[in-house]
Amino acid sequence: MTGMTFALGGAPGAPARPVAAPPKPYRFPRFEIATLDNGLRVIVAPVRMLPVVTALLLADAGASTEPAGRDGVANLTARGLLEGTMHRDGNALTEQFERFGAGVFSGADWDTANAGVTVLRAHLEPALSLLGELVQAPSFPERDIARLRAERLADLLQMRTEPRGLADEMFARFVYDPVSRYARPEEGGSDTVSTLTRDDVRRFYMDRYRARGSTLILVGDLSVDEGLDFARRILGDWDGTSSRSVAPAEAPARTTRAVHLVRKPDAPQSELRIGHIGLPRTHPDYFPVLVMNAVLGGLFSSRINLNLREEHAYTYAAFSGFAWRRGAGPFVVSTAVESDVTADAAREVLSEIDRIRSAPVTADELSLATSYLGGVFPIKYETTDAIARALAALAAYDLPIDYFDTYRDAVRGVGIADVQRAAERYLHPDALQVVVVGDASEIKAPVAAMEIGPMLEYGADGVEITSD
Repeated sequence: MTGMTFALGGAPGAPARPVAAPPKPYRFPRFEIATLDNGLRVIVAPVRMLPVVTALLLADAGASTEPAGRDGVANLTARGLLEGTMHRDGNALTEQFERFGAGVFSGADWDTANAGVTVLRAHLEPALSLLGELVQAPSFPERDIARLRAERLADLLQMRTEPRGLADEMFARFVYDPVSRYARPEEGGSDTVSTLTRDDVRRFYMDRYRARGSTLILVGDLSVDEGLDFARRILGDWDGTSSRSVAPAEAPARTTRAVHLVRKPDAPQSELRIGHIGLPRTHPDYFPVLVMNAVLGGLFSSRINLNLREEHAYTYAAFSGFAWRRGAGPFVVSTAVESDVTADAAREVLSEIDRIRSAPVTADELSLATSYLGGVFPIKYETTDAIARALAALAAYDLPIDYFDTYRDAVRGVGIADVQRAAERYLHPDALQVVVVGDASEIKAPVAAMEIGPMLEYGADGVEITSD
């Protein structure tokens, strides 16, 4: 039998690596935007691939719009929409959606709240009527609000025993000044959630869920005219204007580096978070920062992951990212490592942040990052639900109408100099907060020896420990 020998790339006589073909042209589905007489904005995107439609109602009712001291009310209100209306209880509402074969959802993030449904085109009108009912006339039953509140409190108790969630919560607390809403959990902490009442939920709903300030998004097997007609008939009588929202304060808790050690006795691993306050979503350098972070820690093949995972075998995965919000969300590097290499892993992360600021990335690194970001972009939008959520982001952040069509060109337009400029301007080594959740008896001395900055110790409740 005749054998064949294959040489790995780079070996003498090896065939040249295949060159990727030019990316195929891509156009995001066409859509139109209109505003009804009551101020409701409507976005309709006809997508005729399947007889399915996703309807998504977006309200300016995210966690960042909560009244002072009412942390968690945005999440409680959004989840409470599905618990019943003035015309039917939660069980009847669920049964009706199930009868239409519809998938219904609701929730809130930092910036917005949403409620929506995905359903076959044949059942669109009755499903939309139900959606309109739960958005315009929720009843927020006392018993169900109490249950949702108890579920959130139970989640918080569970998180205190789970290092990953605890590290995320503590990182935000140590990065942002306490006056900032971003310093506290998006869905609220136990101190505020435990005090929330049905009246709080009702007041928040009446203030934030109004026609003027909301957007209805319809994507799927319908025309623009059909979509606008549905919107007028189902939500045309909805009234009111939501209060003006303001991005949370973005002051840092500290302007110099520090280590925050959260004691988790007998933990076999350390959860490591390293970062500082980042940038708002609408920042003009969004694309250079996006590509820069892809090289640094945003991809599996990024510098931080290859360093910690492949070169040193400290972890299964390590990533960095900017949390994009209306206000300046955090920049954070996240990983979990064995306790005995906690200090070493932190040192390598700090080294990679310094390295990307001090020297240009290579052409291969840039090509890999931009090729991935541009190549995966069209794949994200293959369902009506995904397209609707993309249009929700467009509405929430007032992105340009041609944002999706120009995205890949914007990514490919980022050069090596742009990446280094972004790293120099928006990565701040002197302001990094290093958060470690783990066994203090094993990790305290090695981390302290790094002399990153002053070391502060806390219990799992976040209370600082001043002495043993």
